[in-house]
Amino acid sequence: MDKIGVIYWSDRESTEIMAEKISNGIDEAGSRAILLNVADFDPKTINTYAKIVLGCPAMEGEALEKTEFEPFFRAISDQLKGKKVALFGSHGWGNAEWMADWEKRVNDLGAILYDRGLTVLGEPDKESRRRCVEFGKEFAEF
Repeated sequence: MDKIGVIYWSDRESTEIMAEKISNGIDEAGSRAILLNVADFDPKTINTYAKIVLGCPAMEGEALEKTEFEPFFRAISDQLKGKKVALFGSHGWGNAEWMADWEKRVNDLGAILYDRGLTVLGEPDKESRRRCVEFGKEFAEF
């Protein structure tokens, strides 16, 4: 059974809800999701996961959160080459430009990026939550 890390940072509840639903989808697909907030994740353990799902909302000026998530992402960047990675996050404005920038960064690191990052505008509604579960299932099978 694949152990898949779902590591996220959430300012409000939106990205956390997405992380929980994606984890549910991974589990439903027969893999094992390990759901962790960035503050609870030890970057030294990244290679114990078959795949990684990373979540962060858009923050100031369409960017990753600068105090906790960005330093975490830099700390694991060298270990993403060749690893299957999926991205997700919520945003309250704009057209999800931060996700396109993040996808490029992950591709430039040599990771195997799953599809496009999953974005949700605002708090996930019923349909968005369903999409998160499906995203988790599909990534587990990727």
